[in-house]
Amino acid sequence: MSEEKSRPPQDRPWESGWAPDTTRAPGTRRLWLAGALALATVTASVTAITVMNRESAEPTPQAAEPTTLSSSAPGGLISFATPSEGGSAKPGAGRAHPSPTPASSAPSASPSPEPRTTAPEPPKASTAPSKRPKPPSSPGISIRAVNFPDRYWRVRDGYVRLDRIGSGSEQREDATFQRVAGLSDSSCYSFTTADGRYLRHRSFVLVANRDDGSSLFRKDATFCPRVWSPSGTLSLESVNYPGRFLRHRDFQVRLDPYEHSHQYHSDASFQIVPGLD
Repeated sequence: MSEEKSRPPQDRPWESGWAPDTTRAPGTRRLWLAGALALATVTASVTAITVMNRESAEPTPQAAEPTTLSSSAPGGLISFATPSEGGSAKPGAGRAHPSPTPASSAPSASPSPEPRTTAPEPPKASTAPSKRPKPPSSPGISIRAVNFPDRYWRVRDGYVRLDRIGSGSEQREDATFQRVAGLSDSSCYSFTTADGRYLRHRSFVLVANRDDGSSLFRKDATFCPRVWSPSGTLSLESVNYPGRFLRHRDFQVRLDPYEHSHQYHSDASFQIVPGLD
């Protein structure tokens, strides 16, 4: 066996002549390892920062836009269109545009009805009016309602009303008129009062006014007779408002549009009788 030489205790180096090596500081190896690790960490960090900055400076490729699959693809799936090489593909460039709706499926707009320029004619049955007669000359006439035979046209307070006429001369004079050739149409009628006023419609109400010489007045004061053949009664139609006839309503004589009703026909029917005065 080799002779083992025991190591003298270090706490008493002077006894054997051995002393610890004091030329190297304790922990030097550890310090070198720690420094190398720190340097490697710094180098790695700098490299990562440099790479990240370079990548951020480069243009980011545009995200692919989802497009619907063709009709043969399963429902609910989507695919992504490949962006163009320049990265400037516009969004939705590869998206299919919807086809226009067939014309047959669109509701067709019905043309708006044109306004009627012709007046509605009274019924052409037994109540159809015959040809307009020429106005005969008459010294004085009165006009009586068919459905109220005891009431006559009478000028009262400037308006023409349907009144009962008493025995007084003034009332009878107010209910007597001169029938003359129409101011606007000589084949029609105009009516004058004892003091020279004309019966004309104003705001569709029959009134007595002085002739102002205007074309409008002449038309407002002209009425064309429509003779009802069964009973011999007549209705009076306005020249400038065809389809509107004089009728009484609440015993006020006015100009109303024609209505195909028994009430209107009765209210618009009158008889011309000899003057009451």
